[in-house]
Amino acid sequence: FKAPTTDHPALYRDLLRTNRVHWIAEEPPAELVRDKMMECHLRFRHQMPLVPCVLTLNQDGSVWVTLVKPARAITPGQFAVFYKGDECLGSGKILRMGPSVYTMQQGKNREESPKKEERDKMEPVT
Repeated sequence: FKAPTTDHPALYRDLLRTNRVHWIAEEPPAELVRDKMMECHLRFRHQMPLVPCVLTLNQDGSVWVTLVKPARAITPGQFAVFYKGDECLGSGKILRMGPSVYTMQQGKNREESPKKEERDKMEPVT
């Protein structure tokens, strides 16, 4: 898919999944283990501004990352690096992403539930 403009909604996403996260402290943060979710910040390109997000810990050590607002041009294979304040918590390789803002808008315009294939793609891998 080639977007017609650099700001096209198809380039923006607010959900991604990483592989098993490499934590600097070797263990996931206590808050994430206890609550299974945690607010922090994300960077997926060098020198980009930090983006507020919520991590959800999966049993296999991977995380779902929900961005507070959609970010542009997230790509599988990039590394998501997580921060709490100035502290780098760790990183994981981006494996998959949720639907783009464009896809979500199309869905809202149609006012129908996602087709089964789309739902299947959004289900976490167990």
